[in-house]
Amino acid sequence: MADVTISFEGGTLRVEIDDDLPLTASDLPFIESDPRSKTLRAPAFRYAALCDYFDSQNIATEDSVLDLPELPTILSAYDLREYQADALDSWDDANRRGVLELPTGSGKTVIGVKAIEKCGTPTLVVVPTIDLLEQWRGILETEFDVPIGQLGGGEQRVEALTVSTYDSAYLRADDIGDRFGLVIFDEVHHLGGEGYREIARLLAAPARMGLTATFERPDGAHEVVTDLVGEKVFDIDVDDLAGEHLAPYDVKRLTVELTTEERERYERKQQVFTRYLAQSSIDMRSGSDYLELVKRSGNDPKAREALLANQRARDIMMNSEGKVTALADILRQHRDDRVIVFTAHNDLVYRLSERFLIPAITHQTAAAERREILDRFRRGVYSRVITSNVLDEGVDVPDANVAVVLSGSGSEREFTQRLGRILRPKEDGGRAILYEVVTKETAEVRVANRRR
Repeated sequence: MADVTISFEGGTLRVEIDDDLPLTASDLPFIESDPRSKTLRAPAFRYAALCDYFDSQNIATEDSVLDLPELPTILSAYDLREYQADALDSWDDANRRGVLELPTGSGKTVIGVKAIEKCGTPTLVVVPTIDLLEQWRGILETEFDVPIGQLGGGEQRVEALTVSTYDSAYLRADDIGDRFGLVIFDEVHHLGGEGYREIARLLAAPARMGLTATFERPDGAHEVVTDLVGEKVFDIDVDDLAGEHLAPYDVKRLTVELTTEERERYERKQQVFTRYLAQSSIDMRSGSDYLELVKRSGNDPKAREALLANQRARDIMMNSEGKVTALADILRQHRDDRVIVFTAHNDLVYRLSERFLIPAITHQTAAAERREILDRFRRGVYSRVITSNVLDEGVDVPDANVAVVLSGSGSEREFTQRLGRILRPKEDGGRAILYEVVTKETAEVRVANRRR
């Protein structure tokens, strides 16, 4: 007879202890009393840890947590590169839990596919965008001769192998949390978001893999991901792969001047901003102080004036005429290359798209139009494209060998993702080039240094 019975119920583990056993909730890890149902409960993601504890204490259990659908033997045609095999082995050695950090373009998806093959268990793949949803589903359909489920993009169908957006998984996790033995979180840094964390908490899958190019988050939320998915068990730097598995590359910083009129407007706005900071003792190096400024701007006219002045100054330095001239020179120099131009603002995207007749992709671009632009870029009909942030991650971008960062944030993740867009190996063995265009003697210099 079992000492403990454990089952899945609405994203939690229901635990019942035999009356003759001298155990209470306080004796067991992760378990709390639920006064509403008068039962003992644990978060679903603690399932593997609880099983390990029961085994270590020789506690006999009746376990009905997982209700896995049937999955036939699956094999993929992929052969792993040495570093990919090392990554998968590191994850396997860590009890099939943990995060793998590899550069964009290094084949993280391939590792995920081989993990599914290795585990041979029903698997849920969670992705941030519809583009990645379609990409993963297409790969799984090609590699494995089984139906592939989809949650998101207009479909709600669960199969033994299922791909879901984070949004759909958030809505369905408590319902399907017992259906999978493995969950793969692509772009796992998204899991650190306040709402998305619940996905991992509500799933009982004992095997967990996180894939990302940049694990650490500025807000420290990667520590939450560590608790929900596992420690970072493997990483490799882009420079370790460049030249053999990724294209060799150069990063060139070009500095431009503000025009006299731009400089006057920039200094005027900056003065308003810095004067307020000095009067209010706010230190912008602290993220919490910036949030304090935003909070004050709701009822303090001077704080609002300072915040708006800072935004106007940023607009001037990031959208300067010198950057337009620099881009013209780069495009002229690389007229025979495939170029992606990145900016931080939609208005600059459309301004440059019209000026240089470059197809533009922003968050306002319809999905069908975006696919058509990228398909034409892939086929060589277009040799350049300009975008604001939406191609940073989650989109299968065709090969390019030149990237131009006209403006961006201080995020190391953003910079790494943009660099990764040009690092797929070139047939001719050529080098990739990323240009950073930075406005001299402005706050953008600090922003650029921070992301590097």
